[in-house]
Amino acid sequence: MKTVIHKADSRGNVNFGWLQSRHSFSFGNYYNPERMSFGLLRVLNDDIVAPGMGFGKHPHDNMEIISIPLHGDLEHKDSLGNTTVIKEGDVQAMTAGSGIYHSEYNKNKDKEVRFLQIWVFPKERDVTPSYDQISLRVEDRHNKLQQIVSPDKNESGVTINQDAWFHLSEIDKGVEIKYELKGRDTGVYIFVLEGDLSIDQQQLNKRDGMGISGISSLHIKADTDSQVLLMEVPMN
Repeated sequence: MKTVIHKADSRGNVNFGWLQSRHSFSFGNYYNPERMSFGLLRVLNDDIVAPGMGFGKHPHDNMEIISIPLHGDLEHKDSLGNTTVIKEGDVQAMTAGSGIYHSEYNKNKDKEVRFLQIWVFPKERDVTPSYDQISLRVEDRHNKLQQIVSPDKNESGVTINQDAWFHLSEIDKGVEIKYELKGRDTGVYIFVLEGDLSIDQQQLNKRDGMGISGISSLHIKADTDSQVLLMEVPMN
């Protein structure tokens, strides 16, 4: 078993006024040679966008991009013709494939939007770009794991071009849940959204991250009422 711990205050930090972001892995102006990725998980950005502001039209290719709003509404437009708004409880996935342009803006003029932007390297390169979005029942993650991303359109969650599975959970204090890995040669990156929890005796706090590989399962125990994101990704 191999583990890596990324404490919340060790993340990269940028503040452009309209955008505040914490980076778990090297991104933009933040570069740390020891924080390039966890397996094929390349980016985990914890973003706050000011009212009415956002990212103008820009290109991506050969990357799986997952957006998870935590508070507020984010408007998405892309070169596939999609114009949508994602809000708390939604999950969006975009397969950039051979190339796509998109923009993301805070839909509201009176409140900020907070969201996670996550990049995963694709399984196949130069595929046809695609877009997927779902709305979730928050109650379906209470003291259990709610699958929000998978590689199979017949499974729960948005579909991406990679053998990766993401889950969200809201866990009451004292409750323990078990996660069994689904893939071969995969690892799990745990990101604590709220609260304090323990992963097989390792204590984590709000916005801490922990990567674990070389295991078939793990146990999560909530030390306080907690919210957590689990991302299982290939390690190679």
